[in-house]
Amino acid sequence: MGALARTVREVEAAAKRGRVTPSVRARFQAVALLLREERARVRTAEGSEAHRAEQLKRLEGIATILATTAVRDAGLLALLGDDAVVSAAARQVAKEIRQDLGLEPEEDDEPEPTPVAPVEVGRRVVPQSVVSRQLANPFLAPDYEAGAAQRGPRVGRLAGWELMGPLLTSFERASGGAPACMPLPFPTSRFTPPGLELMSHQGQLVAAAAEGHRSFLLADEPGLGKTAQALLAAEAAMAYPLLVVVPNVVKTNWAREAAVWTPHRPATVVQGDGETVDGFADIVVVNYEVLDRHRGWLGEFGFRGMVVDEAHFIKNVTSQRSQHVLALSEGMRLRTAKPLLMALTGTPLINDVDDFRAIWRFLGWVDDSKPLAELTERLESLGLVPADREFYDAARRAVIDMGIVRRRKVDVAADIPARRIADLPVELDGAVGRSIRAAERELAQRMVHQYRSAMAYRDVVDDELDMDLVRRVAKSELKDAMTRQTGENVFSMMRRIGLAKAELAADYAAQLARSAGKVVFFAKHIAVMDTAEASFEKAGVRFSSIRGDQTPSARQKQVDAFVTDPDVKVAVCSLTAAGVGLNLQVASNVVLAELSWTDAEQTQAIDRSHRIGQTEPVTAWRIIAAQTIDSRIAELIGSKAGLAARALDGSDEEVAGTGDVQLEALVALLVDELGAPAPG
Repeated sequence: MGALARTVREVEAAAKRGRVTPSVRARFQAVALLLREERARVRTAEGSEAHRAEQLKRLEGIATILATTAVRDAGLLALLGDDAVVSAAARQVAKEIRQDLGLEPEEDDEPEPTPVAPVEVGRRVVPQSVVSRQLANPFLAPDYEAGAAQRGPRVGRLAGWELMGPLLTSFERASGGAPACMPLPFPTSRFTPPGLELMSHQGQLVAAAAEGHRSFLLADEPGLGKTAQALLAAEAAMAYPLLVVVPNVVKTNWAREAAVWTPHRPATVVQGDGETVDGFADIVVVNYEVLDRHRGWLGEFGFRGMVVDEAHFIKNVTSQRSQHVLALSEGMRLRTAKPLLMALTGTPLINDVDDFRAIWRFLGWVDDSKPLAELTERLESLGLVPADREFYDAARRAVIDMGIVRRRKVDVAADIPARRIADLPVELDGAVGRSIRAAERELAQRMVHQYRSAMAYRDVVDDELDMDLVRRVAKSELKDAMTRQTGENVFSMMRRIGLAKAELAADYAAQLARSAGKVVFFAKHIAVMDTAEASFEKAGVRFSSIRGDQTPSARQKQVDAFVTDPDVKVAVCSLTAAGVGLNLQVASNVVLAELSWTDAEQTQAIDRSHRIGQTEPVTAWRIIAAQTIDSRIAELIGSKAGLAARALDGSDEEVAGTGDVQLEALVALLVDELGAPAPG
C-alpha cells in the first residue's frame, strides 16, 4: 500500500507543477489499474470486517488523490476510461509496484479493468456525460461518518417532550420587535467578480458562509438579490459541485446569473433526458419537474452544496417534488461533511407556519417528527421546556440562529422606490355579467339548501347562525368542486370572471403602455392570456408572451424582447409560470387581470418589477369585478398578508385565519346568503 501512496503523491506533485510527462502518465495509469485490483482483492480477502474496512479506507484515500489529480489534466482524465489503452510503460510500472507490495505478478500483460456498476435507477436516465464523469472518477466513496453526528441519540431535559408543535407555534406567537434573522458578520466583497458590486445585506450572507455557516433559509423579501447571494455563498464555502433545483421558468436565468457572479465556474442546465448535460460542470441546474428522471445520478454525483430556489414549492411533504428534494438533501448530508444547503424563498409561509416543516427538513434541522441533533442541542442549552412561558421566544431564536436570514426592502434597500397596490373595480355589464351573478346565486343557494337540510334534523329551533356548520358545508362544496366535472363551482366561476375582465384589463394595460411606458400583465388562465393578447394585437400594441408551456430558451427570448426592445410595450405573463424568478424591472406598472388565491403569489408577481434595479415607484393595478365573489377574494387576500409579517418580520399586525382563501370565500358567500330572506 505504501508503494501505491508514494507513486500517487509523485503524480500529484508533477500535475501541480504542470509537468505531466509520459512517465508521469504511465505511473498514473498503473496506480489506477492497481487500485481496481487491490480493492477487489481486499473485499474478498479473509480476515475481520474491521481490517477490511481499514484497508478499503486507505485505498479510498489514495483514490481521492488520484481523482482530484485527474481533474488538472485532460490527458490523465482520459486514462481512467475502461476503453483506455494500457501502455507498455504503465504495465511495467504496475509490475514494479506489485513487487513492492509483495503481490504475485499477473499472468496477463493487460488485466481487464473492473467495470463500473450501473446505477439502479429504474425508469430514470443517466446522461452520457455523467457516465463519463463517473468513469473518470470511479474511486470516490461517500463519507458516511459525516451524518453520524445528526443521527446520534440525544438524551436530556427535553427527552420525552413533543417539540415540533411548540417550535412552529413559537413563530406563530412571535411578538413585535422580534424579526427573524440570524446574527450576520460584517459584509465581504472578497468573492465578488471585478466590476460587480454587492449590496451590504448580500455581502453579510456571503461572509457568514465564508466563516463556516452551512445551512440557510434565505427568506429575504423578493427583489433583494437572493440568486447572487447563493452563488457567492457557494464560492465562499467551496461547495462544488453545486446542485441548484429551481422552477422550470428560471433555469435559463440561473445559468446566466452563474455566468455573471461566478464566471470561472462552468454551469450546465438539465433539459429533458439530459443529452446536453456537461458532466464536468461545477454548477448543475435542474428543475423540479424532471427530478424524478434524474434523481438517481444526482444522488451519486458527489455534490457538496445544494440550493433550492422558490423553496415554498416543497411545502407539501407528500408531493413527489418535495420527496425528491428531501431525499437528495438527506443523501448529501450523509455522504458529505458539512455540505452547503440553502433554501431560497421570499414567501416561506403561504397558508400556515406548518409550511416551515419541509424547508427545515431539507436543511437538516429536523426530521419528519422531531429536531435533529444540532437544533436539539441548542434547545437543551436553553434550560427550558415547552411548559415554560419563556420557552417559545427562546426556541424561536434558537431556530433562527440555525440559519434563517430575513431582510425587508424597507430596511436594507431604501433606494428601491415604494410600491402600492391599487384596486380598479369594473362592472360586468350585459349578458355576461348577468350570467356570472346568476351562477353565483345558484352556488350560494346550493350551499344554503345543504345548511338548512342539516339544521332540519336538529331537535330545537335555533335562529343563531351555526358557524361550525357553515364551514362544514363550505368545505363540502369545495371538495365537490375539485372533483365535479359539470355545474358551477368556485373555480369555474373565477375562470368566467377572468374571461369577462380580460378585454377590460387589456384595454387598461394598453392605455398605461402608451402613457407611462412598459407594463407587466398577469393572468391566471390561458384563455384570459389569449383574449388579452388578441386585444393587444387589435390595438397595435406589441407584446411578449411568457407562459408555462414554453421551453426555457423560448421563454427567455420573450423576456429579453420585453426588456431590451423599446417597441415591446407589454409582457403578458402567466401568474404561476412567470410569477417567480424573472427580472422585469424595466416596467413600473403591473396589471393583475386575475387574482391569485394567496397573497404570497400576488406579491411574487408584483416583485418581478419591484426589485433591485428598479428606479421608479411600482404600482400594481388589480382589476376586480365589482359585486361578485372576485371582490370578496380580493379582501381575503389582503387579510392573509399578516402571517409572514408576524412570524418573520416581528410585526404586531393581527394575523387572520390561515384557512384557504377558496374556503373562506365560500364561507362569506354562504353567510351573506343566509342573512338574506329565503326565496319564496
